[in-house]
This record gives sequence, C-alpha cells and structure tokens, in this order.
Amino acid sequence: MLFDSTLRKELSRSFGGTLIVILTIVLTMMLIRTLGQAALGRVSPQDVVLLLGYTSLGHLPTMLCLSLFVAVVSTLTRMYGDSEMTIWFASGVSLTRFVRPVVRFGTPIVFFVAALLLFVWPWSNRNISELRGRYEQRSDLSRVAPGQFQTSSNGQRVFFIDKQSPDAGTGRNIFILDQRVDRESVTSAQTGRIDLPDADDTHRRLVLDNGARTDLDLKGETRTISRFDQYSIRISEKALTRIDEPPPKARSSFDLLLSSDPKVRAELAWRVGMVLGGINLMLLGLGLAQGGPRSGSGWTLLLALLSFVVYFNLISLSQAWVASARLSLGTALASVHGGVFVLCAALLWWRVRGKASWRPLRPA
Repeated sequence: MLFDSTLRKELSRSFGGTLIVILTIVLTMMLIRTLGQAALGRVSPQDVVLLLGYTSLGHLPTMLCLSLFVAVVSTLTRMYGDSEMTIWFASGVSLTRFVRPVVRFGTPIVFFVAALLLFVWPWSNRNISELRGRYEQRSDLSRVAPGQFQTSSNGQRVFFIDKQSPDAGTGRNIFILDQRVDRESVTSAQTGRIDLPDADDTHRRLVLDNGARTDLDLKGETRTISRFDQYSIRISEKALTRIDEPPPKARSSFDLLLSSDPKVRAELAWRVGMVLGGINLMLLGLGLAQGGPRSGSGWTLLLALLSFVVYFNLISLSQAWVASARLSLGTALASVHGGVFVLCAALLWWRVRGKASWRPLRPA
C-alpha cells in the first residue's frame, strides 16, 4: 500500500508540472497562430479568444497523453538515479510490480482523454467551422477595414478606406478595384457613406462623393474615364447559411461509426487510436525508463520524446491508410496499436529478465 501511494504521489506531481509546461507552450504557439490568421483576415478579431479556447480543447487529449508519458518516464528515471529502484529490486519487487500503480494512476486520465476525443473534439471543431464559415460569408462592407486593402468574398473587388474616417458609416479617400473577365474598373472618391434601406428598397447603398471612375475593356482595349459628384451603388447583402456538410472531424462519433465512407472511418480510427495510444504509452514509459546515479536523465527523456513522435506519426499514418481504403478500421487499429503493445510487453519482459538474471557478487 505504501509503495502504491508513494508512486502515485510522485506521478501526480510530475504529471501536473509537465502538463502546465506543455499547456503554456502550446497555448502560446496557438495564440500567435490565431493572431496571425486574424491579421491576415482569415478569422474575425472578435473571435480570437473563442477560437483559442476551442482549439485548446481539441489539442488537450494529445497534451494529456504526452504529459502522462513524460510523467511515467521522468518519475521512474529519477528513482533509478536516486537508487530507489535498486532498493525496490533488492527487496524483491519486480519491474512488473510498477504496472499496477501506474495503470491505476493513468486510467482516469485515459478515460478523460476518451471523453474529450469522442464528444468534445467534434463539438469544438464544429464550432470552429461555424465561426470560420460565418466570417467568410460576411458581406463585402463588413470586410472593409480602415487603412487596409481588403478583398471581397468572390475575390473580384478590392477595397481601401483611409484610416482617418469620422465614424464607421462614412469614410475618406476611398478606392475600389473591380475585376471581371472582360473588364476592369477603378473607382476613387474623396468621401463615402452607407445609406440605410428605406421602405421601397431593402438593399443598402454605398454613396460616393467627388470621385472618378476608370473603365477598361479588356477585349477591345478601350478606356473610359468619367467623373462624378455623387455615385450610388446598390449593395446586396449575403445571407449567412449554416454548413450543410460538416467535415469528418466535426461530426459526432456515433455518426462516424454508422458511416461507411473511408474518410469518415479514418477520423474514427484517429480518435480511437489516440485512446489506445494513451494506454500503450504508459507501458512504453515503464520500459524506456532507466538510469543510474552517475548517468543523466537527458538522453532517456530525449528517447522518450522521440518515441512519442514516432508513435503519434504512426497514428496519423493509420488514419491515412483507412482514408485511402488500404486498410480497414479494425486492421489499422490492430496493426499499429497491437504491434506497439507487443513491443511494450517485449521491452518489459526484457527489462525484467535482465533484472532477474542479475546476481550480487559473493566473496570467494
């Protein structure tokens, strides 16, 4: 009992510290990436916090699995370095005796990872897709930002408004480039405003004052220049629509299970594979942990991180195999995770056999 409680306490401290470090690094990277997408106009600046929260929930299972794996490796490596493992081995405790407390500690984490992958992961991806789709379907006027060149939703128009504008409804030094297949027009104006719709016309209008318009016929290569005191453009707003067919990662796990599409089944292979990967990583951590009083733990942690990267890539590779219909869902899971489980069991057997065959030197 003392052995189990002491080991679980050590694993808890190591797991908490590792998770905080990994979470801080990943959140910082995702924040920089989300802010970059907002600066490029791909996501709404008002939705940065929401996108960061949804993205963090999506990556939380991977961070939990990595933290659990590093906690097992670092804790046992420290025990090797402080000669605690030597004392336990000399007391008749085998390396397989460490499996039960490690599994008891990691089981709630694995269940939590399974809940995140099966339920929270599709929910967060669905919300991210809706936020991105709603921002991409916004009207051309909503895309206009003072002091920035903005492209319309269909890519045919480019807008520019000076930063020094009186309010959100009016602007100064307006530039509009309209590119079509057979013509190209450039419109510039000193000021402009947006007129709200009246009872007879439900569309909003963009009214430009004191400007010029240049039309270029690309086929006939003729140019027409006109000046105006006031120019009105009717603006048709686009109605926001929901995503009819969400991507596989945004669909529920029950829908993935009922579908026969290889791409949809590939997403299910990834979700189930991450859960099985968390179980195998606990056993792999027991086999990889090693060290001594005079040897550092840096190489052991480096080998553990390299093993995690290889295993994570194998999970992604199995997803690609299922998506391309090369392997079925069951075959991909059995080949990748079953093979890793056999490798972990063989590594533990080799380590236990090595300790069991060790005998102290006796004086002659």
